[in-house]
Amino acid sequence: MNPAMRQGLEAVASRLRAGAHHLRRHPWRAALLPPALALLYVLLLVPFTPGIANLRKAKVEAPAVLVSADGVVLARYQRVHREWVPLERVAPAVVQALIATEDHRFWEHHGIDLYRTAGALWHTLQGDRQGGSTITQQLARNLYPEEIGRSPTLHRKVKEAITALKIEAVYSKQEILETYLNTVPFLYNAFGIEMAARTYFDKPASELDLLESATLIGMLKGTSYYNPVLNPDRARERRNVVLAQLARRGKLPDQRAQELAKRPLRIDFERQQEPLGPAPHAAQQVRKWLIAWADRNGYDIHSDGLVVRSTLDTRLQKAANQAVARQLAQLQPLADRRRRAGQDRELLQAGFMAMDPRNGHVLAWVGSSDFRVDQFDHVNRARRQPGSTFKPFVYAAAFMEGWKPSDTLVDQPVGLQGEDGETWSPRDATPPTNRPWTLREGLVQSRNSITAQLMARVGPQKVARVARAMGVLDSELQAVPSLALGTSPVTLREMVSGYATLANNGRWMDPLLVLRIEDASGKVLDAFVPPRSQEAMSKARALALVNVMRGVVDEGTGSAIRTRYGIQADVAGKTGTTQDNTDAWFILMHPQLVAGAWVGFNDARVTMADSWGTGARAALPMVGDFFQQSLGRKWIDGGAEWDIPRPRPKPRQAPRDPIGELVNDVIDRIFKILQ
Repeated sequence: MNPAMRQGLEAVASRLRAGAHHLRRHPWRAALLPPALALLYVLLLVPFTPGIANLRKAKVEAPAVLVSADGVVLARYQRVHREWVPLERVAPAVVQALIATEDHRFWEHHGIDLYRTAGALWHTLQGDRQGGSTITQQLARNLYPEEIGRSPTLHRKVKEAITALKIEAVYSKQEILETYLNTVPFLYNAFGIEMAARTYFDKPASELDLLESATLIGMLKGTSYYNPVLNPDRARERRNVVLAQLARRGKLPDQRAQELAKRPLRIDFERQQEPLGPAPHAAQQVRKWLIAWADRNGYDIHSDGLVVRSTLDTRLQKAANQAVARQLAQLQPLADRRRRAGQDRELLQAGFMAMDPRNGHVLAWVGSSDFRVDQFDHVNRARRQPGSTFKPFVYAAAFMEGWKPSDTLVDQPVGLQGEDGETWSPRDATPPTNRPWTLREGLVQSRNSITAQLMARVGPQKVARVARAMGVLDSELQAVPSLALGTSPVTLREMVSGYATLANNGRWMDPLLVLRIEDASGKVLDAFVPPRSQEAMSKARALALVNVMRGVVDEGTGSAIRTRYGIQADVAGKTGTTQDNTDAWFILMHPQLVAGAWVGFNDARVTMADSWGTGARAALPMVGDFFQQSLGRKWIDGGAEWDIPRPRPKPRQAPRDPIGELVNDVIDRIFKILQ
């Protein structure tokens, strides 16, 4: 030890000896030392407990809400599943049972019951460990489990007591009771007395009777141990203890308590599902985005009362939900019949999205067949091969290079060599005709040979660039010849965005789900209008392609839109079916609305049948149903048209019927003879 360190230690020892000598000369000061040290300890802990501002915030904690464009709440982003109810909507028997059992001097103390604390300490020292927490102390522990903790230590109890004193300074007794009853957990994802009443007795908290109230309050001593579902005997015994406490505190006649104690435990248990709202997948998408926004801007989505104004329209959302559900109800039995013996049942899945091409607003979003069964989002997360729905991007690239719909290519066998040296030879459902086809005919009839030759002329790199400019931004596009037929997996969101670019005269608008974020008072904190946009192709060329795609609906693979759904509005679209009917697509455009659907199985190895698994049969009905409702209820203008004249089909002449003509001629002659 060096001399300097030795001198320092000697100095400290000298001061300690002097202090001890001073205390021996003044014993009253020695007696005050322990309380002084205890007070200092408490004061040092004060900054490490929740502040007054935090306590007030906890009382008014409000989750962010997602609101539709038409003012309907779509989702609440709350920490736990609870419904806050005011104290006046809680049965009086609940409050009486709580105070009588947990803290009978609740109205008299200021957060700490010194009598109960001393009694609990005495019993604990005797080996019979007891808790002495008041309702306010329990509330402190429930509100701030991380700051206070739950370990059975003096340190934790002191922090709990300090927080309880602060709570009593901030809240009235009624507010403390209300906050406690709305924050206490009751198992099965039920937080608060309202959710507990619905979970265990299938009724609101305002309708709980004395026995039901005693059962729920009895659980607070140990929710798992006194779980009335799994441990009914223990729960009944604990309920009777609560009844006895009510009698002991003069809130219930002894004889009445004894009579009630003989009654059985009647539970009407049902788990309470969190309300999903009409657009759960979109709500989840917004939640992820909102968390990142809140982190950057210093907000808490669970407590700051944010109001998120969405572009979703509940009328269109419900129409989309219905259209998807109706079609899947028709297809699932067909899929089940096709299942081989011994195979597990595979649920058919779907994705659906609709947006306004003029401003990028997402109007409807259906991510799966049922959010409770499959939370995987088939709009924004699932990447599947788009098949022939990708072909318009090939034609868009060609039109941008000067090709016209009337230009021709010969329908003949094609063999294209890729960068890897392999030859790609696409085939069509019918043999080559070996005659010239116009580009319009090639796209309307979805002729693979024509599209493949066009890809060879334009080049895969150019097509990939055009597709990205039009909205296929996030998925990787392999710049190979087969890209022409949609071999690179993409999302439905990207495809609908790309078609919306065409419907918007060639101008891409970034799909928008959130318009603005407001605080609880309505002040706008952030706005997101207008969305990102750019010109992907000229208006003239975009309209030329739209005009070609009108033919898909008028006379091609999408003709059921006219014949089955009776839609006569100005619409254009494209079907898509991948190899072995793995994926079925259909996207339909209107000047004010673009909607697309995908149908398939999560496991891409499971395929659909030829009879019902094509884009025209599996996906088109969802879009057709949706558009039929949208036009019929005038949510969009059925008279709106693009700035290019619609091709008016010539009146179809009935085929000649020689026998019928002969019969009519005979009848005419007979009438002439009779005259």
